[in-house]
Amino acid sequence: MHVPDGFIDAPTSAVTAVVAAGALAVSLRGARRELDERTAPLAGLVAAFIFAVQMLNFPVAAGTSGHLLGGALAAILVGPCTAVLCVSVVLLMQGVLFADGGLTALGVNITDMAIVTTVVSYAVFRGLLAVLPRKRRSVTVASFVAALVSVPAAAVAFTLIYAVGGTTDVSIGKVATAMIGVHVLIGIGEAVITALTVGAVIAVRPDLVHGARGLRQRLRLRVNGALVDAPAPTAPVAARTSRRTLWVTGLVTSLVLAGFVSFYASANPDGLEKVAHDKGIDKKAEKHAASGSPLADYGVRDISDARLSGGLAGVIGVGVTVVAGSAVFWALRRRRSDDVSPVNTGV
Repeated sequence: MHVPDGFIDAPTSAVTAVVAAGALAVSLRGARRELDERTAPLAGLVAAFIFAVQMLNFPVAAGTSGHLLGGALAAILVGPCTAVLCVSVVLLMQGVLFADGGLTALGVNITDMAIVTTVVSYAVFRGLLAVLPRKRRSVTVASFVAALVSVPAAAVAFTLIYAVGGTTDVSIGKVATAMIGVHVLIGIGEAVITALTVGAVIAVRPDLVHGARGLRQRLRLRVNGALVDAPAPTAPVAARTSRRTLWVTGLVTSLVLAGFVSFYASANPDGLEKVAHDKGIDKKAEKHAASGSPLADYGVRDISDARLSGGLAGVIGVGVTVVAGSAVFWALRRRRSDDVSPVNTGV
């Protein structure tokens, strides 16, 4: 789904860049409300995990592969505004360091992969939670459906952007049919990954999952034939896993996925690459501005061993992403702390 340079014309790319900048500004303000001292470190880890899992292309059909987009996963774990920032950090790292996704198309990619997937998935997720039983299992089920819907929604968004500013003369009907069809299949993989990850985190630290907040129902007791709310517990229930343990486990998992498991990922082109090649959308694709990067194409220059080169690039990518993401979210958390601290009124 990473749109290269040359697929979309300059005016449309500029408009999407403005849209993306506006959404990021709104998300920065919103993330200050979503993040606290407990969840801010998790947000940086979520960005690194999305980077790692995006390296794991899985086969879908007819010589096509897919990979996680991550908007739904991030929105459910850390909140929708923080999710837009998480995925945007990943896209920026991929574009600048790994020549994945055009730099002039960065606005298109943020709009499509960060904004659309997050907004659509979180709306579906909240809608389902409103009608499902207020249980942890419902969060996992809702996350599956939300992630499933988010991927074809991104395909529709790309088709609309291409209809406005595509640089090749290809029937929009053909593009829409091909894009939506293959991304429905990719959405199944997205849904499985999202549900498994959300389920794993909620099993050990449900208090850190943004989408699970407020789900715990007050115990009700029957007194003299009437149901009344039981008193709230005087002490919080002990967490099964400490935040530090969860963070370290998540980081190690991300490093293993990017540094080792990614070598076994499918080499087939992803959904957009396949459709672009089959339909001729890529006729005016341009060379990436960062193609000379020492990490271009997820390999380390001058290292001939493919396994070592790809694994080392993945580890570097996870490291850079977790540092960049954590710096952003730490700054936002500090800003929130400054905003809520009492004002010194002494004279």
